Amino acid sequence: MNQYLQFPNFNPIAFSLGPISLHWYGAMYLFGVLGALYLAKRRANKPNSQWTTQQVENLLFWGFLGLFIGGRLGYILFYNFNVFIQDPVTLFKVWEGGMSFHGGLIGAICVIAIFAKINHKTFMQVADFVAPLVPIGLMFGRFGNFINGELWGRVTQSHIGMLFPTSSHADFMFVQTHPEWLSLYTSLNGILPRHPSQLYEMMFEGIVLFIILNLFIRKNRPTGAVSGLFLLCYGLFRFVIEFFRQPDEQLGLFFNVISMGQILCLPMIFVGILFLFYTYRVNKKATTR
Repeated sequence: MNQYLQFPNFNPIAFSLGPISLHWYGAMYLFGVLGALYLAKRRANKPNSQWTTQQVENLLFWGFLGLFIGGRLGYILFYNFNVFIQDPVTLFKVWEGGMSFHGGLIGAICVIAIFAKINHKTFMQVADFVAPLVPIGLMFGRFGNFINGELWGRVTQSHIGMLFPTSSHADFMFVQTHPEWLSLYTSLNGILPRHPSQLYEMMFEGIVLFIILNLFIRKNRPTGAVSGLFLLCYGLFRFVIEFFRQPDEQLGLFFNVISMGQILCLPMIFVGILFLFYTYRVNKKATTR
């Protein structure tokens, strides 16, 4: 009996109704959308919120569309550009997977800018309203990654290491360049223990970040402070967790040290600090409700 955690044998189908089946991965996205919508409407219904239910519904509908389009474009541009150059049609092969949070963030920023102009709000007012909702989607999305057995972490001998059946090919390639792991690889029938980094991300990018932001907005804050705190905390959490997450096979590590995800987090951390500095030093009279 080995000392490592076993990946649960999930049934990929959450439930079926006649010929219609809902997969857990899709269910996680659905739960994220419904959770964000519920909390957004609760905030909109508070006295002096300056938001209507219709505005919330419109914002979230277009926001999720921006996330999806931006996430797909971001994955292609940041992580799979060489494949796109050889076969541009790969952009539309969404069933093969591949989404980027940072690309989705850019897509959402574009939607927020357009929505703010149409609804006579400032960009920061809208961004501050949206930011505390994002961790809900991240939490469910990362759990969906875990259920799918994808985006697992790096090889580890820690007791928290988990055996993912889907990592067998990557494990085989790993022992080719790291023969010191061959004995463990053989004893575990061709699988190596890896960090369950999806759960780390679910915890910190989802649950912890949700708690931080939603405690923060209990009091009126300078406009832009909520967005700044989101960018800073997400950037820091993701940057640290990337040290435990398996780098994308087609990219590896830049300079054998840093991943693409970490590179994309650096501007978030920098801009988050700038936002917080600006809001508390320059713009502290304006408040976000």
